[in-house]
Amino acid sequence: MSAPSINCIGNPHLKNEPMFKPVFGKDWDNLPPVMKKRYANRPYTDDETVVNGILDVMCKPPLLWLAPLIKLLGQIPAYNAENVPVTVRFQSNKNSKYFHFNRVFNFSNRKSYIFRSRMLQTKDNEIIEVMQFGFFWKMYYAWDGEKVTLNHKGYGIKLFDYFIPLPLTTLMGTSSAEERPVDERRFDTEVKITHPWWGKIYEYKGRFEVEE
Repeated sequence: MSAPSINCIGNPHLKNEPMFKPVFGKDWDNLPPVMKKRYANRPYTDDETVVNGILDVMCKPPLLWLAPLIKLLGQIPAYNAENVPVTVRFQSNKNSKYFHFNRVFNFSNRKSYIFRSRMLQTKDNEIIEVMQFGFFWKMYYAWDGEKVTLNHKGYGIKLFDYFIPLPLTTLMGTSSAEERPVDERRFDTEVKITHPWWGKIYEYKGRFEVEE
């Protein structure tokens, strides 16, 4: 059990550089303009980047059966719906090393669904996304020349300043995501969970536009 070593994201002296520049490393300069806008937030500032879009959300059993519990835990919206307006605010905080990821899903037949998380670089291109009650997803960020990819590395729970891995992949499935640039202000996104027994059990996908 050990606390992660924090690179540029945790260094207040480097707040003039985007948080994700050290995550992408040498590929940062190769990112298209829309991706640099989307990842423009600097650490230890009050930067905010806002994107608006329309997403289709798909959820299958067994995840669908757990929708009330998932909502209680503040996790992903476990519903089925199309053409859902979504606003995402990427926020920094002058007193925090975290990158805050605040999503609002405006479903037509129910109350708006708020899904919050915060991200932290642990080393190189490895990121931990911490959700409510300390549950986290660990992933690798990469730019493959056409899109940004988020590749699954495992789950765990954060207790105080410790990140404890949990062997939940077989039970919960593998999470992954990608973001593909469309033009200088728009990008397509896809997030999915694939279970080893039931296949793809969750997905939301659609197009976002970065506000100026």
